[in-house]
Amino acid sequence: MKKLINNPLKCADELVEGLVEAYNGECRHVGARSIVKNDIPEGKVALLIGGGSGHEPIYHGLVGRNLADGAACGDIFAAPPPNIVLEATEAVNRGKGVLYLYGNYAGDVLNFDLGAELASDDDIEVRTVLIWDDVCSAPPTQKHNRRGIAGLVPIVKLAGAASQKVSTLEELEALAKKAVLQTRSVGVSMSPGSIPATGKPTFDIDEDKIGLGMGIHGEPGVGEIPMTTADELTAQMLELIIADFEKDEEVAALAPGDEILLLVNSLGATTMMELLIALRKAKAILTERGLKIYDVLIGPFVTCQEMSGISFSITRLDDELKGYWDMPCQSVCYSKMEGRNGG
Repeated sequence: MKKLINNPLKCADELVEGLVEAYNGECRHVGARSIVKNDIPEGKVALLIGGGSGHEPIYHGLVGRNLADGAACGDIFAAPPPNIVLEATEAVNRGKGVLYLYGNYAGDVLNFDLGAELASDDDIEVRTVLIWDDVCSAPPTQKHNRRGIAGLVPIVKLAGAASQKVSTLEELEALAKKAVLQTRSVGVSMSPGSIPATGKPTFDIDEDKIGLGMGIHGEPGVGEIPMTTADELTAQMLELIIADFEKDEEVAALAPGDEILLLVNSLGATTMMELLIALRKAKAILTERGLKIYDVLIGPFVTCQEMSGISFSITRLDDELKGYWDMPCQSVCYSKMEGRNGG
């Protein structure tokens, strides 16, 4: 697969350098491969996100105004090593502790935990909240084993807003856990992505099949379903999310009158035309169920290089979460004006 790159082994470093330039003075490059805001107030509870590169504009594209304070960046589709986690932790710490918020993948968990141990040696208090929104990767009874996919966008936005208001690390941890619990996602792939170091597709899939529950690191998915129309696929994917709320004893089922965020995400190669076609059907399905769509996000937020695929995420809001959602934010990945839908 053709890519406009230099040295395939230096893609992660060079993209971070470019990302700093895209922030145009709002963020700086720290240490080996971290990006940090320039204007973190003293005494602020810090929010650190992170993960592998190759998913742009997340993870590190969510550093910014009323969002994350910094990001620890790994190599392409690889977790950031402990030294990078530590350098980012030290850079964002302002004396009130640091919350780690990232997707639930074994490599990330291991390396962030090691980074937290190193940070404790420097007397920095760290708490961790894992994002596990992928309903296809484990049943509701084992949801803490699920992967983190596109739901991380609304979760980080909500936690980033809360981090501006809370006074303790415990408060921010509780808010982030609430946002995770109320967020569920389903993703599918129609063609694979690739890793720059090899230039090879990450998996093979027949033209008449769709990979259900693909991972954002190029994993092929938990199963395959027949290729179908946008309307039929949208209905199938949303039904999986709705059913998951119903089956999970820790949360209430989605009910008429509930207010939700709806994220329609492209995995990289899926066009805005396709996303919009899916959105119109999704809104009709959810409205028919009596759900109130408080806000919509649509676009390529969580990608896997040139993978063709789409994911839906739903976050149920209460008054507290709506207040944090309505706060304005600005970053390379996602920006909004104050209020709902930028209004």
